[in-house]
Amino acid sequence: MAQSHKNFTDSQVKELIGRYLRGEIKRKHLQDILNIGETRFFALLGKYQENPDKFSIQYQRSKTSRIIEPAIEQNILKELKLDKKIIDDKDTPVKSYNYSFIKKRLETKYKQTVSVPTIIDRAKKGGFYLKKRKKKTHDKEVLTNYVGELFQHDSSYHLFAPDSRQKWYLITTIDDFSRFMLYAKLVKRETSWSHIMALQNVFMKHGMPKSMYAGSHRIFRFIQDRDSLWRKHHKITDEVDTQFREALNDCSVEYIPALSPQAKGKIERPYGWIQDHLVRIRARENVTTIPSAQRILNQQVHQYNYRWVHSTTKEIPYLRLQRALKEKQSLLRDFIIKPSFLSIKDIFCIRKERTINPCRKVSIDNLTFKINGAPIGAKVNLRIYANEKTGLADIRSWCNNKYFGYQKAKISDLNSVHF
Repeated sequence: MAQSHKNFTDSQVKELIGRYLRGEIKRKHLQDILNIGETRFFALLGKYQENPDKFSIQYQRSKTSRIIEPAIEQNILKELKLDKKIIDDKDTPVKSYNYSFIKKRLETKYKQTVSVPTIIDRAKKGGFYLKKRKKKTHDKEVLTNYVGELFQHDSSYHLFAPDSRQKWYLITTIDDFSRFMLYAKLVKRETSWSHIMALQNVFMKHGMPKSMYAGSHRIFRFIQDRDSLWRKHHKITDEVDTQFREALNDCSVEYIPALSPQAKGKIERPYGWIQDHLVRIRARENVTTIPSAQRILNQQVHQYNYRWVHSTTKEIPYLRLQRALKEKQSLLRDFIIKPSFLSIKDIFCIRKERTINPCRKVSIDNLTFKINGAPIGAKVNLRIYANEKTGLADIRSWCNNKYFGYQKAKISDLNSVHF
């Protein structure tokens, strides 16, 4: 490999990197010009982004190579052994060593400075090295030009805190254009309600997008199975709206199904970064509860949103988001309650349909409610909104687009509604 500092001046390399960041030149073409590999390229890119004014490729050895202190050697091996334990656990999403994470860990916990190549060298000597797996090509990507043109939504099920010995679900929403992570929460159970609460949080805090991109899980999409009894009733794929899609419909947000794992590439890449750090940190801090794990998750999401330069956009997600909003490059809409609804409880809720009996009553599970003023035999849409802090749910009655009041019920008494 040619030595770049002998063939190019600092100003020449700065100009080339600037053109790359402006999208005027492709990375592989720039690597060919400089005659460097991918690792060296990203090292130069990081150095330039850290301080463009003082950027230099001139090689200078300021001091002779130093011998690593025994205490540092000991801590490197300690951290590598912890990583190996996580990797060997088949229930965790971590499948490789993260030497950059170990470097940062040594700096923050032990106040020791050591280079990544040194850590890799010790890893190879100690048997803590795995060859990089070939990354799968994402053959389907959704390209957007505006903030809010598309939100990607998904969940992941893993052993995020090894010491807990319990798998949890990580529910996440991300803006496709800016890659800003809008929502990230750990839950014990994945239900329609947990995803609807994610929609409520995102739409009320950030606004409503043009469309929502999610998987083909039964929570998001009804799919006709070959041997399903529904076939006899002529219900085919997408003819039945799920609770999640009903909420999207009431917000006038289009649902787009992801038909393959590759099609969800943009949201799975941030997942990989966050999951990797989550598991490694929690394993080292002996985290066993969701509240403790959520605090670490919040810290990692903040770092991803506000500090990490995204590998695809070459921008920090927050800065890309704010720039787009400032330049009115946005399709976001302010959240408003769709007429004739009266409350967010009528939109972000679980829906159940019942028929009014001759006594003008409807029932759900073992509970019976009177619907005064509604016609006998009419269909009533019960919209159920839970307050998990109080343990109570509002059951709001709607018939022919008219509101007929609400009833209170214990969440524990609503056995057919999975909160």
